[in-house]
Amino acid sequence: MPVTEPVRDTSPAQVGPRIREFRKQRGLTLRSLAARSGLSIGFLSQVERGISSIGLTALGSVASALGHPVSEFFGDIPAANDPVVVPMAGHFTLTRGENAATQYVSGQQTYRMLSERGAGLVLEPMIVHIAPGGRRENAYGHAGEEFAYVISGELLYEVDGVEHRLHPGDSVHLRSSVPHRMYNDTGTVTTVVSVVTPRLF
Repeated sequence: MPVTEPVRDTSPAQVGPRIREFRKQRGLTLRSLAARSGLSIGFLSQVERGISSIGLTALGSVASALGHPVSEFFGDIPAANDPVVVPMAGHFTLTRGENAATQYVSGQQTYRMLSERGAGLVLEPMIVHIAPGGRRENAYGHAGEEFAYVISGELLYEVDGVEHRLHPGDSVHLRSSVPHRMYNDTGTVTTVVSVVTPRLF
């Protein structure tokens, strides 16, 4: 029996006000937040006003600068069955595939979480569906490490100013401190298995 998956949205109208709210709670100006997150004042201002959308990686930098988990910037999750997570001796989790998984929508990208948090576990595995087109996010670096494996479709993955076209079966693994971004310039959805550290959610 199909299970309705909870979806969280990062539309400009949803995320912008929360960024402004959390920023003001910490007594930060846009200039201070820009310095802490590595994003421009102009871009942050547009996001707060709902003029521009923000990608998940950029939102991660903002969340870190404001001291909030990324999940707090998303809307409420519709009612759905929670994933069944079985704690195993405190050092790993087991998430059953037939149960609902949380999804996050950010611009052209939909992220489906493949596991829940576990004590001391730092990897965050997910399946990412990238719709065609959309605005290219600015390339930038941040703390951590990333791996992406293309399941279907094609993906442009820019690393340190050099674009690489990835096809099904191709992968990329990098230190996240190197400026990077990914983009789907084809006419079909691209599906990628992605693993990142540190966890965003």
